[in-house]
Amino acid sequence: MNDSTSEMEFELSSGVAAFEGKNFSRAATLLSPLAEKGNTEAQYRMAIMAQGGLGMVVNELMAYKYMKAAAEAGHPMAQHGLGFMYLEGECIEQNLGRAVAWFKKAAEQGLAGSQTTLAMMYEEGRGVEKDPEEAKRWYEKAGF
Repeated sequence: MNDSTSEMEFELSSGVAAFEGKNFSRAATLLSPLAEKGNTEAQYRMAIMAQGGLGMVVNELMAYKYMKAAAEAGHPMAQHGLGFMYLEGECIEQNLGRAVAWFKKAAEQGLAGSQTTLAMMYEEGRGVEKDPEEAKRWYEKAGF
């Protein structure tokens, strides 16, 4: 491991610690450069802060940009977050079909919250055709 890799890991762990400790402005300072370099964990956390105005002014465009980048790179929590953005029409125009697609990606990676949300969408016929069997399958995967 070279010095720049270990420095990046230190910045990431410091940024995550600041985020978890609710020191959001410090977290943003540490995570922003990493997010720009494509670190999915940094992108996900920057998206959360930008969407909620944590340590910065609310910035829906930034929130969507980072959430989408992390989701497309396979980060399950970002896929779940992007699903909710599409489901609720937050930071981006509501699109239930896209919401289902992103929840499914996260659910397939074992994220119980996405499995449950997907089950409810199949149960209610929201963004998909109503399918009680598919709803039951996702509820079972989520541990219900």
